[in-house]
Amino acid sequence: MFEAEFWVAVAFVMFVGVLGYFGAHKLMLKSIDSHRERIKAELDEASRLKAEAAALLEQYRNKQDEAEREAKAIVAAAEAEAARFAVEAESRMEEFVARRTKMAEGKIAQAEAQALADVRAAAAEAAAAAAGTLLSRSVKGKVADALVEKGIADLKRNLS
Repeated sequence: MFEAEFWVAVAFVMFVGVLGYFGAHKLMLKSIDSHRERIKAELDEASRLKAEAAALLEQYRNKQDEAEREAKAIVAAAEAEAARFAVEAESRMEEFVARRTKMAEGKIAQAEAQALADVRAAAAEAAAAAAGTLLSRSVKGKVADALVEKGIADLKRNLS
């Protein structure tokens, strides 16, 4: 009449009854609820950390964009400064070349004037010597000597 399956069923019902009497189902539900709360807290923490990470990422992207803009501004300022220096250097070089050219022209003009004066002096001396030689051959005596000296002096005075 009572077979093994019956006794297994009775033992199972008694086992479940004993578990129910001692509140095993409440402990299992409490354990499951605490596990569920812990998982929910971890998910909430993960969501909060994800939001913080997204905010930090956005902040760093903004800083990177700002740094790139600042770098571009620095490069533009440096290029403008370099261009200004180039223009200034070119202007100074042109002024230097102009000054040197003017000094060279002045030295050339001075050398020309000196050469002209030297040529005039040499010509005057040659003319005086030639005149002295011609007059001494053609005019004789004290009158000739006086005329020669006066002519040489006048010639030197006029040419100098």
